[in-house]
Amino acid sequence: MAIKTLEDKFQHELGDIYDAEHQFLEMQQQVLPKVSSPQVTRLLEQHIKQTEQQITVLEQAFAALGVEAKRVKCQGATGIVTENKKTLKDVSSDPMLVDLAIAGGSAKVEHYEISVYRGLVAGAEAMGQTKVMKLLQRNLAQEEQTAAKIEQSIPKLLQQAVKNAGSATSGKKATSAKGRTSAKGVSNTSNSTTDAASQTDEVESAMVATTGQA
Repeated sequence: MAIKTLEDKFQHELGDIYDAEHQFLEMQQQVLPKVSSPQVTRLLEQHIKQTEQQITVLEQAFAALGVEAKRVKCQGATGIVTENKKTLKDVSSDPMLVDLAIAGGSAKVEHYEISVYRGLVAGAEAMGQTKVMKLLQRNLAQEEQTAAKIEQSIPKLLQQAVKNAGSATSGKKATSAKGRTSAKGVSNTSNSTTDAASQTDEVESAMVATTGQA
């Protein structure tokens, strides 16, 4: 649609976030089965429910404006979804790394939505659309709360990942040390066998020499 007025711009941006919420909802539903952490699972499940509610709130905002709810292709959301999918594809099968990737991706989603909703709230207020403004403030408040919860969960996930990595490294070192000890034992056995063989040769040579003298 051609954007010629402030109202046109506002409706375009409303359709943009309407599409973004649908994209993010689909992405969350797809990654939920990949989560291992109970904490991240709870956060994601809560956010899925919130996103469904926020889509309904946006439809109410469209109705308050007297226009039909229409999705406007949101390239920003598409970029975030594409990046998150690529990260999950590239990350190893380590459950902790997968959880971190999903939590990090969710944080990006939240901050994007917060930025958009703040702009929409300001726009609705400027146009005197009080009802629309209050509806959008509801979504904004949810996004800010969810973002805070996700950001609080990430340090704990990082600490656990570091702990797991340390345990794995210690295990590898122990295995390596055991291997070196075994190799050393084999080497010592081989040296002992060689020394014994040399001593046997010396004894046999001495016996031959004695026999010759006799």
